[in-house]
Amino acid sequence: MIESLQRLFQDMMAAGEAPEQGEPTLALATAVLLCEVARADYHLDDAELARLREVLDQRFALDASALDALLAQAREEVDTAVDHHRFVRRVRDHCDYAERYELVRLMWSLALVDGHKDPLEEHRIRRLAELLHVRHGDFVRARLAEEEDARR
Repeated sequence: MIESLQRLFQDMMAAGEAPEQGEPTLALATAVLLCEVARADYHLDDAELARLREVLDQRFALDASALDALLAQAREEVDTAVDHHRFVRRVRDHCDYAERYELVRLMWSLALVDGHKDPLEEHRIRRLAELLHVRHGDFVRARLAEEEDARR
């Protein structure tokens, strides 16, 4: 367990030193895609940032400093990357369908945490779901499930 975490951090740091040379880690790819959704409306509020931290912590069990580093790197990638296909490809190639569906559902939970379904966030999630090869029916099911959860 500790060795796998060390490998994850080494991969993450290697990607941070020279992102053009290596493929992103799964943690970084996931964080970038989630940041992309959170910032689709050109505003990242405290509720979205808190939900983003919570999701990444639950998925990757990172300590606070590693989580901060991951988020900083993900935000930088969102700002500077020409496109996000290498991040999508990493998730698509290393996650099964159920995991990709769950990621789309997490994108919806992030988009709805501020109590508002922004059309820009919806569009971004739709495009990412298509790129992740998540069926449209599952995209809709994820949205409806998260809208129901948000009403509770």
